[in-house]
Amino acid sequence: MKNVVLIGFMGTGKTSAGRILSNRLGYAFVDVDQKIEAEYKMSIKDMFASHGEGYFRDCEKAMVKKLAGRRHVVISTGGGTVKNPENMQELRRNGVIIALTAEVDVILERTSRRGKRPVLDQADHGDRRSAVAQLLESRRELYEQADYTVDTSHLSPMQVAEDIQSFLRREGAVRA
Repeated sequence: MKNVVLIGFMGTGKTSAGRILSNRLGYAFVDVDQKIEAEYKMSIKDMFASHGEGYFRDCEKAMVKKLAGRRHVVISTGGGTVKNPENMQELRRNGVIIALTAEVDVILERTSRRGKRPVLDQADHGDRRSAVAQLLESRRELYEQADYTVDTSHLSPMQVAEDIQSFLRREGAVRA
């Protein structure tokens, strides 16, 4: 059975829904950003500050390649993972790509609760709403290449996981 790869902007619920989905499917759960921080022994915020976004994206590419080869895994990607076509090619090889979306105001509310976001903080220049809207628009076509999309704006993580699981069953991508 294929891996389930969750893509989408920060704050769309990839980690929350992914953990629930992995339990329901009996799959392992892996958060790409958390794996990067563990392997490189540095927070992503510190990577951006010390080495820049390019360094982080190189680390991300290496981690995606490593994780994409695993089986029976729900993989939660970072919001910008989709920017590299090689990442998406690797993830699609053995995975079903599910995009999670949310309204700008929902993303703002969700991301404000969790502290600093390097890409957003770097881009926003004081106007987080504008920064989110611009980043969303710049990645929209990349997210639209998913096999399935769920708008999480008004759904709980459990509802998102149920929706994804129903899709996977209909498509014959998983047995659960």
